[in-house]
Amino acid sequence: MSTPSFLEDHISQIPAIQLLINLGYTYVTPTKAMELRGGKTSTVLFEDILRAQLKEINTITRKGKEYEFSDANINSAIIAIKDLPIQDGFINANEALYDLLTLGKAFEQSIDGDKKSHTLQFIDWETPKNNVFHITEEYSVLRTARTD
Repeated sequence: MSTPSFLEDHISQIPAIQLLINLGYTYVTPTKAMELRGGKTSTVLFEDILRAQLKEINTITRKGKEYEFSDANINSAIIAIKDLPIQDGFINANEALYDLLTLGKAFEQSIDGDKKSHTLQFIDWETPKNNVFHITEEYSVLRTARTD
């Protein structure tokens, strides 16, 4: 009788990755993940994918016409999700992320000379199939403002 493997990769990581792939997530190799992170260990988001997806799932409907969010507002949305209030503790940062993901964030945009706030969503809750999901293996992240 052989001894079962108790390596974390074998008992949790690989089965989790396989499950998520079976649920429709796109697998990203560690090498590709680093490329999508701009080659920076201080970056955790796949910003190009996020930018394209925010443009894809968000429009502003005004007077029967649809308008795109400006590139400036898309960039501001990415900054909002990157710059969570970690200095206030992880609970507050997680709450801020939860609010962004569930509620979206309002941005001012001028359409035909009329400036109003419009909510940009990070997740398409009305049509879930419009969302994209990626899975990769663990990777190192460089902590900024490290004190230890």
